Amino acid sequence: MDLLTPQIIFLTLSMGAFAGFLAGLLGIGGGVILVPLFLWLFPLAGFAPEVVVHTAFGTSLAIILPTAISSTFGHRKRRNVDWHMVTFLAVGGVLGSLLGSSVAALISGANLKLFFGLMQIIVSLKLLFYKQPYLPPADYDSARKSPLMLVGFIGGFFSAFFGIGGGVIAVPLMLIFLQLPIHLAVGNSSALIVVSSFSAVICYVWYGLQQPTLMPFSFGYVNLLVAAIVAPLTMVFARLGVKLSSRTSQTKLVKVFAVLLLCVGVKILLKL
Repeated sequence: MDLLTPQIIFLTLSMGAFAGFLAGLLGIGGGVILVPLFLWLFPLAGFAPEVVVHTAFGTSLAIILPTAISSTFGHRKRRNVDWHMVTFLAVGGVLGSLLGSSVAALISGANLKLFFGLMQIIVSLKLLFYKQPYLPPADYDSARKSPLMLVGFIGGFFSAFFGIGGGVIAVPLMLIFLQLPIHLAVGNSSALIVVSSFSAVICYVWYGLQQPTLMPFSFGYVNLLVAAIVAPLTMVFARLGVKLSSRTSQTKLVKVFAVLLLCVGVKILLKL
């Protein structure tokens, strides 16, 4: 089977639209949908087993980059992005993404899938059962540089290591430890993802170019054909997600986010 059958194209476009919508709604980049999709799609398309997981991560990040840009512009219009915070988040994000992609390149695809599923479940349970009301402290505008850089570093590391954008970690950290309101956390996360995914994509391309079994249309660990098909749709639907996020309560957003992560994590572990 190849990548251009009608069934695969329809499913890929549908899930890409859904991923873009979630990226705008929750500030997560959309990788929680794209990575599982590609882990299923690429073996069907005949990709060599040793490059499936890494190419799924690299291609996901290549799609997440323009999607995050679209989400960030949407959130900026609604004043959900604090650029002072984003500056320090981005510094940590670049460092974290460079380290995360380098570590991922050294780990087998099977282990990466295991870590990905476990990470999804742990984060989802933390959000489902955490009881803090998620209200900002009086001085959240003056959040310190070190915590912001640390959150950015962790988000950037997970972004590159799992190919997911990093919002699945960055958003909970901003809610729980920085105590930002959900809409500001989502907006800042979208801006952080732009920086972290860009540096991670470069690394996945570089490490993939050292791999002798790359598939057609692949540039390193990024499949350009899939990225070109999916990215425009995710960008459009990301804007729709941004519009809905401004009309949805904090509690509902957090619960939707957590349930989504739990379902994806469990499904991936069951298929190992």
